[in-house]
Amino acid sequence: MDGATVVWLSRLQFGLTAAFHYLYPPLSIGLAVFLVAVEALYMKTGDPLWRQVARFWTRVFALTFAIGVATGLVMEFEFGTNWAAYSRFVGDVFGSALAAEGIFAFFLESGFLALLLFGWDVLPARVHFLSTLMVAFGAHFSAIWIVVANSWMQTPAGYHIVQGPNGARAEITDFWALVFNPSSVTRLAHVVLGAWMAGAFLVMSVAAWYLLKDRHRRFALASIRVGAAVALAASMLQVVVGHQSVLYVAKHQPVKFAAMEGQFHTERGAPLRIGGWPDPNAGVTRFAIEIPGGLSFLATGDSTAEVPGLDQVPRSEWPIVEITHLAFQIMLFSGIALLAISAWFWTAHFFSSVNLDQRRLLLTAVAIAAPLGFIGLEAGWFVTEVGRQPWIIQRVMRTSDAVTPAAGVPAMFFTFTGLYVLLGVTVVVMLARIAGSPRNDT
Repeated sequence: MDGATVVWLSRLQFGLTAAFHYLYPPLSIGLAVFLVAVEALYMKTGDPLWRQVARFWTRVFALTFAIGVATGLVMEFEFGTNWAAYSRFVGDVFGSALAAEGIFAFFLESGFLALLLFGWDVLPARVHFLSTLMVAFGAHFSAIWIVVANSWMQTPAGYHIVQGPNGARAEITDFWALVFNPSSVTRLAHVVLGAWMAGAFLVMSVAAWYLLKDRHRRFALASIRVGAAVALAASMLQVVVGHQSVLYVAKHQPVKFAAMEGQFHTERGAPLRIGGWPDPNAGVTRFAIEIPGGLSFLATGDSTAEVPGLDQVPRSEWPIVEITHLAFQIMLFSGIALLAISAWFWTAHFFSSVNLDQRRLLLTAVAIAAPLGFIGLEAGWFVTEVGRQPWIIQRVMRTSDAVTPAAGVPAMFFTFTGLYVLLGVTVVVMLARIAGSPRNDT
C-alpha cells in the first residue's frame, strides 16, 4: 500500500472516530450546566418537580458520559496505531496536557458522578448538589486541557525542538506559554458556549416534543424554560466570542481564514461571502452573495484593508477549500438559527398572551432544532481540523510525516466504522427508551 493511501485512510479513520466522539463531551458539558441550574432550583423551592427534572436528565448525562469515555479511549489508542510518528515527536507536549486532563479532570468528574447517580436518596441535599457542581466543574476542566492540546497544534508556543536518538521531537520550555498559546482562551470559550447551546437545545427539543404530544406537561414546561435560558445566554455570548475567534484565525492562521471565506486572491476591500461554492481550479467562489468590503472590515475593522488570499502560499499548502468553506458556512447558519429560535421563544414567552404549550409552530421549530447544535459543533470541528491541513502541527509538522506506516490500516478502518455505526444505533435506542417516561424518576 502506498504512503498516500495510508495517510488518507488514517486521517479518515481518526476523523470518523473523533467526529463521533465529539458528540458526547460537549453534550455532557451542556447538560452539566442544566443539571446545576435545576438542582439549585430544587434546593431553593423544595418543589419535587425540579428533583424529577434533575433525575431524568442525570440519566441522559450518565449515558453520554459513558459513551464519551469509551470513544475517547479509542482515540487514545489510535495515536499509537495510526499516528506513532506524531506521538513520538509531540509526546512531551501533547502528553502533558492529556495527562493533566486525566489526572485532574476525568477522575474528579467520574468520582463525583457516582455520588450524583446513586446519592439521591442517601446524601443530604446540599452534599448531592455539591456533587453536581463538581461533576460540572470536572466536565469543563476536562474541556480546558483538551482544547489546550488542540490549540497548541493550531498555534504552537512554549516549546523547542531537540534532536534525540530516534529523531527530532518537541520539548516544553514554558508550560504556561503552552497553556495560554495564542488561540487557547478564545477557542475554549467558543467550544464551551457551543456545548452549552447543544445541551440546552437537546433539553428544549425533548420538552417541546412532550408538549406537542400533550405528555408530561409540568415536567416539559419546567425543562424547556431552564433550557431556553441557558440557550439564549450562550447564543448571545457566542456572537461575541465567535467573532473574536475568527479574528484570531485571521491573525494566526491566514491560510485557514482564506479557505473559510473562499478568498483565493489577496485584495483590498475583500467582500464577505455568504454561501457559495469554491472552485480552486478557477480561483473563484461561485454563487456566493457578496457584501463589498465586508471581509476586510470583519478581519481588520477597515473595509478597505488588504486581506491575504490563498495565493500567498503554494497550492500544496492549501487545505481542502470546499470542505473548509462549506463547514464554516454550516457552523454560522446553525449558530444564527439557534440564536433566532432562542429569541423567538423568549419573545413569545414574555410578550404573548397565548400559552406556550399552545404555540405549536414555535414548539415544532424547537423540537426539530436539536440537531443544529450538534451540526454546528461538528462543522466547527471540521473547520478547525481540515482548515489546518496539510499541517498536523501548524508550520511545524506535516500530516503526511505523522502517520504510522502500517499495512493493517484498511482493516482497522472498516472494523472501527462498523463498530461505531452499531454503537450509534445503540445510543439512539437507549436515549429513546430514557425519553419514554420521565415520571419513572419520581
